[in-house]
Amino acid sequence: MEPEWDAERHVAHPPSAASFTARLDEHPDARGALVTSPTPYGTCADLAGIAAECHRRGRPLIVDEAWGAHLPFHPDLPSWAMDAGADVCVTSVHKMGAGLEQGSVFHQQGTLVDPAVLKSREDLLGTTSPSVLIYAGLDGWRRQMVEHGRALLQDALDLAASVRTEIADIPGFDVQGPAEFTGPGRAHDLDPLPVVIDIAGLGTTGYRAADWLRRHHRVNLHLADHRRISAQLTFADDKETAARLLAALSDLRDHIDDLRDAPEVSVPDPEDIRLELAVLPRDAFFGPAEQVPADWAVGRVCAEMLTPYPPGIPTVLPGERITAPVLEYLRSGVTAGMVIPDAVDAKVDSVRVLIENNGT
Repeated sequence: MEPEWDAERHVAHPPSAASFTARLDEHPDARGALVTSPTPYGTCADLAGIAAECHRRGRPLIVDEAWGAHLPFHPDLPSWAMDAGADVCVTSVHKMGAGLEQGSVFHQQGTLVDPAVLKSREDLLGTTSPSVLIYAGLDGWRRQMVEHGRALLQDALDLAASVRTEIADIPGFDVQGPAEFTGPGRAHDLDPLPVVIDIAGLGTTGYRAADWLRRHHRVNLHLADHRRISAQLTFADDKETAARLLAALSDLRDHIDDLRDAPEVSVPDPEDIRLELAVLPRDAFFGPAEQVPADWAVGRVCAEMLTPYPPGIPTVLPGERITAPVLEYLRSGVTAGMVIPDAVDAKVDSVRVLIENNGT
């Protein structure tokens, strides 16, 4: 699936329902569809439209809703996947809820996914020694949201609106909202709790700004990329935590001259970042491989995942043929502060590649 790519802001949003229609028509043997919504930037897919296209063909829709644990509990938030007609969704309660780390759940409805089969798949991956603390945290969160969720999230939405206004008044801080992230060729909807700030006009990178805030104010941001930073608000935030964030951002602006001349990240055009899948991912990952200098990796089949984090979406998958623009993007990103945690060589000075039939 191709995401909705904003060439002006260099950011990808979830694929449109029309994209799913085209792909499902092109591949009538597809078993189902998977979409991530919301993205870490808060942008959301047209889940109802995508579900309708899947169900018209008798195919299930699975939604990775890791950042959407709060969505069912307030009408002013984007639609929860289950309300939009998804057959299965996976939610990380430890992200936008109050679950302990690893506290995630999946929901199932309808007849297109057999619950007995789903459980058997989970049994392959789940531990036989689950933590009762994680279960208790999930149950406590469920009860809290059922009884108080709307009021708690109304406070969070009001706080987010106020924070967005105050940050927008800081010179050079371009707060991204529906006008920037939604509409034709962009996202279908937007969660307002991730406060995404474009600082491209200030002559620095989000990586450098996030490092500065952590070092000088002990404020950890939700994400940073080559031109943006994001502060993730939740129902647990209040005026005190918001004031600390605003003071840190104001101080960052006062010291912005110290952060200029940051290394530039070479962001490829969409046509350059889409790679050829030359070998099945499993065959590349488990096949014979070698670690080669990065310059030698161009044209070779990757045998590992190369994933800038955040947002944690792979740029190169096992089985894809590596190109020079993508390699330059990753290497320039690492120089600028990008983290690639799943690579054998996190600095991407070398890359793990498949040894193909001819020995190269």
